[in-house]
Amino acid sequence: MNTFNKVAIVILLLVAIVVAKESLYTVGEVEQVIITQFGKPVGEPVVDAGLNVKMPFIQEVNAIDKRVLEWDGEPSDMPTKDKLYISVDLFARWRITDPLQYFLRLRDERSAQSRLDDILGSETRNAVAKHELIEIIRTSQNREPLREGMLSGVEGDLKVGDLVPIHKGRKLVEKEIFVAAAEKVQVFGIELLDIRFKRINYNESVRPKIYERMISERRQIAERFLSEGNGEAARIRGDRVRDLNKIQSEAYRQVEEIRGMADAKATEIYAQAYNQSPESVSLYEFTRTMQSYSTIISKNTTLVLSTDSDLFKFLNRIEPLPISSNKR
Repeated sequence: MNTFNKVAIVILLLVAIVVAKESLYTVGEVEQVIITQFGKPVGEPVVDAGLNVKMPFIQEVNAIDKRVLEWDGEPSDMPTKDKLYISVDLFARWRITDPLQYFLRLRDERSAQSRLDDILGSETRNAVAKHELIEIIRTSQNREPLREGMLSGVEGDLKVGDLVPIHKGRKLVEKEIFVAAAEKVQVFGIELLDIRFKRINYNESVRPKIYERMISERRQIAERFLSEGNGEAARIRGDRVRDLNKIQSEAYRQVEEIRGMADAKATEIYAQAYNQSPESVSLYEFTRTMQSYSTIISKNTTLVLSTDSDLFKFLNRIEPLPISSNKR
């Protein structure tokens, strides 16, 4: 074999290797492939991993990721329904479910991210503009609306100190954005999996107003609690006075009952003691009259009595002491 033949064989081998390399391609586990011929897609997308064959040189392999992808938007200032500007930072998760439609409309992930910026940013702005600030920032750990105080269903019926009622909360606002955006991105072969508010902050220009509003609301709540406390204290004091009067009244009634029973018992004892004979009755009259003298007569008392007075009859019977014969 001469040198020319050796060179020809080497060239044929090289050509065969190049043709084989251009004809064979592999599809990874995390990607799907669109085959294009002169820039236009041909055939169905290849979604299964493995080794595949294409026409060399005139067909190209366009790999498309089929994993869950991340969209992280830039913080954007937007107004709420109550005219307060906030900075909203949103993130989302998405994946490509229709690679052919995705390739025809967007071509690559960079274009997809740009389109998601437009759609999600627009829907977020619309949702924020339709809701009060409290609806967007207040949720519990279970992402349920969080409320404070005794709130009524109508904002006009709120009492002093009550906060604005929350009807939706952040979870439902996120759901509104998700539903509206998912329908719009579906035409690009994209499935929107989830969106979340990553950060919500007050705009620098409205922070003083927000803080003033927060202070005002907390002051109203404190005044409500103070008013309720004063009312409760007044009620307790009133109950105390009422209970004290009731106790004193009951005690006075019991004292009078006991005193009446004692007087009745004493009268009964006196009656039993002095009603046994006319002499005892007379003795009772005399002793009671003598006791009355000590009560009604003092050192400087002057009495004017008739001769038939009950008080005078015992005094009238008193005989003067005999004059002693040894008086000098």
